[in-house]
This record gives sequence, structure tokens and C-alpha cells, in this order.
Amino acid sequence: MEQLSEEEKNVLLHKGTERPFVGKYTNEKSRGIYTCKICDAPLFDSSAKFDSGTGWPSFDDAIEGAIKRIPDADGRRVEIVCANCGAHLGHVFEGEGFTAKNTRHCVNSISLNLVKKPDIKDKNLSYAYFAGGCFWGVEYYLQKLDGVKEVISGFMGGHVKNPSYYEVVRTDTGHLETVEVVYDSSVIPYEEIAKTFFEIHDPTQTNGQGPDIGEQYLSAVFVNNEDERKTVESLIEKLEANGYRVATKIVEKSEFYAADESHQDYYEKKGSKPYCHGYVKRF
Repeated sequence: MEQLSEEEKNVLLHKGTERPFVGKYTNEKSRGIYTCKICDAPLFDSSAKFDSGTGWPSFDDAIEGAIKRIPDADGRRVEIVCANCGAHLGHVFEGEGFTAKNTRHCVNSISLNLVKKPDIKDKNLSYAYFAGGCFWGVEYYLQKLDGVKEVISGFMGGHVKNPSYYEVVRTDTGHLETVEVVYDSSVIPYEEIAKTFFEIHDPTQTNGQGPDIGEQYLSAVFVNNEDERKTVESLIEKLEANGYRVATKIVEKSEFYAADESHQDYYEKKGSKPYCHGYVKRF
């Protein structure tokens, strides 16, 4: 207790509330376990974290038995505390419709610590990065390819670290909505994935993709090396020979920031198909 700052004591012990949009974990995307600031008890898995736009870290689920709910005296809200030590965490809300679980644990960053899981890439797999409008549609089609293990929606190319979805949509972060394609190159070559990318979105559109207009929706391929660059250049040459005026940019790969869990596998969760992407044979 003696090691807590006055602000931490105000929140954890006296049930205060941290100001919105200032907490260190509000836009945190790292994988790991969020623990209690006081007793280090595990509280939330990062897979339950989502971007609610409210200004505080939000989780649609808690580790079983980790959280205790206490109705406020006025009956208007329900407080959540650490079940192990009673430290104040925040409040829980239901029925807002943010995720399928319909629950939001609204937690003060100052009440938490994050024990990060090593983000180690599998050396037996390859990673490719494509931006072609809304990442949900690109993800939907590319993850259907044989040899593709996973497609993760996120952001790349900008100047803001750990951007939230709302920051990218509403402000000038410089980021494009991008997908990280995790694939087995012994099953599917990079060229086939890149070729498919050019056939599931309109590479000639200069201001976005379909009805989604804006800088974050521009078409680009982020390349890891010179071989990938040459492959993409060759595909663009073939497209232009077929009469397409390609607007897709080729850019050096930079740090990829995964979007929160609520923006992953969107169409699969929704049970529908993309409205601004579709397959068109162009080669």
C-alpha cells in the first residue's frame, strides 16, 4: 500500500475514477494478462479487451472468479472490485451491444498491470501485409486461401503508436487499415496471395475503396523485402497491360498494430459478406 501514489490510492482504495483517454492501457493492443495493481491477481485476458471509444480500457469478459460485483448504494451502477483483495477496478455495464457478450467491464488503467505475452513470430510461417480499404473485407477473402493460417486486421504506415480504431477513422494518424496475413509458404506462395489481393478489391480507386472514402482506406502493399517488391511490381505491370490504371502503392513494411478483438473476424461473427469487396478476375 505504501508504494501506491496518491492518485492510485484515490482510485484503488477510495473508489475514485481516472480521467478518460489518459490511462496507459486505454489503447493498449499487446497480448497478455491484466492483473490487479495491488495483489497481482489475474483479472482479464487481453483477448477480452475491445475498443469502446469511452476513454477507459474495456473488457467483455473477466477471468473466472477474478471479479466481484457490488451494486452502488444509489442502485444506478454496479462496481467491480478485485475478488482477491477488494481493490476498486471500475464498473460493469450490460446491454450496450458493443460485442456479442453484451458486457463492458469499464476499468481504470491505474488499477491494472499488464503482464505481456511474448509476441514471437513462428519461424516456420511467413507474414505479408496488405491494405485495400476496410480491413474486414480483405480479411474475409484472404483467410479463405489454402495455406493461410490467420489474417489479423490492424493498422500500418502511420506515425501514431498503438492507434485505436476511432483515432484512425476520425483523425490524421497516417495509418491505413491493413491486414497481417500469416501463411505457410510451402503451401501457398506470396505471389498467389498478392494476386488474390488485387482481385478482391479495386486497385484503381484513388480515394478509398467502394463507398469507404478516406486516407485510411487507400490501396497499398507493405513489403518485407526486395523479392516481395519485385513480385508486386510484376503483378502491377500485368494489370496495367490488361488496361487497369493501378493506384496501389508499394511501401516498406513498418510496425503493424493489431486492432482490438472486436474488429477481428468481423464478417464471420456477423454472419454476412463484405459490402465493398468481391472477387473480380483481373489477370
